[in-house]
Amino acid sequence: MKGQIKTSRTLLIFYSLVFYILLQFSWWSYLLINLNKEIYQQRIEFAKSTISDTNILAQKQAEYNSLLKKRWAMVAGEGAVFLSLLIFGIYRTKRAFNQEFELAQQQKNFLLSITHEFKSPLAAIKLSLQTIERRTLDENQKKEIITRALNETDRINLLIENALFASRLESQNSDYHFEEFNMSSFLAELVENYRTRIINDSNIELLIENNIDFKGDKLAITSLVYNLLENAEKYSTNPAQIVVELKRVSNNIELNFSDYGFGIETSERNKVFEKFYRVGNEETRRTKGTGLGLYIVKKVVNMHRGTIDIKSNNPTGTIFSIKLPI
Repeated sequence: MKGQIKTSRTLLIFYSLVFYILLQFSWWSYLLINLNKEIYQQRIEFAKSTISDTNILAQKQAEYNSLLKKRWAMVAGEGAVFLSLLIFGIYRTKRAFNQEFELAQQQKNFLLSITHEFKSPLAAIKLSLQTIERRTLDENQKKEIITRALNETDRINLLIENALFASRLESQNSDYHFEEFNMSSFLAELVENYRTRIINDSNIELLIENNIDFKGDKLAITSLVYNLLENAEKYSTNPAQIVVELKRVSNNIELNFSDYGFGIETSERNKVFEKFYRVGNEETRRTKGTGLGLYIVKKVVNMHRGTIDIKSNNPTGTIFSIKLPI
């Protein structure tokens, strides 16, 4: 609330300054035109008092009027240039202000979300350890609690990996390790590892064409797969139904992640790949996340010179369709 009041005050001061500059510009333009008019009027009066020949006097008056119109045209031209530069400067300043405000809001949302994301699994881990410490449990109960705690640890680890990987993607000196590997078996392994980490009863169906070889960065592909699986699970009703499809299409591999969840509005589809972008406000949003997952996905696709599209699934849900050149 305080931030909004401060922003409103800043905008009020900005628009007040803009109004004052335009008002002063108009006033000085008016004075300059009047000054030129008075000077040329005095010249004409002086000519009348010194020239008796009416023809020469008429010629002088015409000459002075022509010079006066040229001076007005010069003032108007220079004024138009100045006004154009002023309007452009105002536009750029306002745009920069909006960008800074949006970035500050995104960073605020990121800090709020990362705080929530760390607080929840840490509380769950603490509760699990306290349960083991204070109660007498059989081996099956202990194993279940320890597994839950390990899953929460994996969740924290994924958050840290996403933050570090996003920083790595933005670094100008990043080195990516491209190697040839079997994408079919690698994808199946990643999905299986993800299955062991999820706590709920999400169902992940695999439609993988065998023996597809690919050259890429394994760490980056791992982050892409995990983030898309987490995104599909997060924005679906429990239990989530996810379909992962891999196939060869001409000289590309096509990787599709389909879910039957809430879907993404058409107006939001270009925005979801922006860093820290999340739909809604952090104080009221129910879904977890930091706004880095889909940003990383887009960066990884670009890194492999591929494309990614968001499509609507039938009857509900979303399909993330990725094409990567072989």
